[in-house]
Amino acid sequence: MGRRIYNNLKKAIQYIISIHIPIILTVFIPLALGWIYPNIFSPVHIIFLELIMGPTCSIIYENEPAEENILKQKPRAATQNFFNVKELSLSIIQGIGISAGTLGAYQFAVSSGYSEDLTRSMVFSCLITANIFLTLVNRSFFYSVITSLSYKNKLIPIIIGITTLLSATMLYWKPLRIFFEFGEISINQLLLSILIGFLSVVWIEVYKLYKRKTKFSHL
Repeated sequence: MGRRIYNNLKKAIQYIISIHIPIILTVFIPLALGWIYPNIFSPVHIIFLELIMGPTCSIIYENEPAEENILKQKPRAATQNFFNVKELSLSIIQGIGISAGTLGAYQFAVSSGYSEDLTRSMVFSCLITANIFLTLVNRSFFYSVITSLSYKNKLIPIIIGITTLLSATMLYWKPLRIFFEFGEISINQLLLSILIGFLSVVWIEVYKLYKRKTKFSHL
């Protein structure tokens, strides 16, 4: 039980690190580099994203079951830091990967001649998608997302369902779309944003596959 609590706390903090990096960079880089739409996110967008991330780290990861290999891990030393360099670096790289995706969606929208509101819609959709998939893949840093989907956590479909419903309402219900300054996004544009968000996160599965093969080859 102690190991489960410790691991779940680490997963929650690694998630927080990873998802805040793209939020910071997506706000900062267009402004600092003088891109055509420097204020792609306003405080109201940041508040909404924070409201999504709060339940994710405090509710979903808190209720994660113990992983199969939890008792096979060596006991940690009393002097060991909470995060080692590899774990912290991985979280930062994940955040940079998502940042590349959101800023890539931004540049694609600009190069396609889309308006600021439509560009904001695509970047927001990309970031929300990345957040959802990051939540799923970070349930385990060893087993694949397909394996971790079998872990029983009844809150995951609820939190992800609410996130998806709220995001869709903001993008397609006119009063909210106007309030959040989103442009009317087509299905193809939305699917492209979802694909970019998915690809910006799913690469971690290659790392986990390598990690498993390396572990088993030493047995």
